[in-house]
Amino acid sequence: MSHPRPRDRGSVSVELAIVTPAFLMLIVLATMVGRVAVAHTAVAVAAHDAARAASISRDAATADRRAGEAARTALADQDLACEELRVDPDSSQFARPVGEPASVTVTISCRVSMSDIAILPFVDGRWVTATFVSPIDTWRGRS
Repeated sequence: MSHPRPRDRGSVSVELAIVTPAFLMLIVLATMVGRVAVAHTAVAVAAHDAARAASISRDAATADRRAGEAARTALADQDLACEELRVDPDSSQFARPVGEPASVTVTISCRVSMSDIAILPFVDGRWVTATFVSPIDTWRGRS
């Protein structure tokens, strides 16, 4: 039966003390990357829905209101809670005359929280932004 040499005693404890924090950081990093990837998809869907809802409106004020409502609904449907949400619709092309091509652009920015998984103080929420453009019906009346 072989006995460990005296200089090898405790080496497993030292290795474990070095590897464990690195492994935990890797898990936290993977979780953060996954959360941001899911948020990108959710924000892109919300931008699409908001632009579509705005483009079928009859006037710019209604388009802006509907864009915000659609964005919040889409994000809630996907269970994405933003620390801060910015919905920026550009409905200025409603002023173009009927028969001239026009579109609505909606940009959505969502600050995704990392506070529940971040173990380091400098890790903060991440901003995720998506923009979508939806055409306004060329021959439909607008004001």
